[in-house]
Amino acid sequence: MEKVTIKAYAVKHKLSIFNVVKMLKSKKLKTVVEEEDGKEITYIVLDEKIEKEIKKKIIPSSEKVKCTIEDEIKLLKAEVKLLKLEIEKLKIKT
Repeated sequence: MEKVTIKAYAVKHKLSIFNVVKMLKSKKLKTVVEEEDGKEITYIVLDEKIEKEIKKKIIPSSEKVKCTIEDEIKLLKAEVKLLKLEIEKLKIKT
């Protein structure tokens, strides 16, 4: 079994350190705490079974829906329109 630091794990899976720490706190990853040079360092124990589950849950960037800027602008304009209508309704109520 291989051990890696939190930062190395995040780089390996292209995740943020914050997301890796969340996975640690929710006990999705096995960890070992070792003391080196007077500091406690948390290592993640790489397990093939757990790694396969994690890779299934991570959405690769190639599979994410690609939208053009124009499509995004249209969606945002529609959302702004709905929000304006909701604000008008709330003004009428009060």
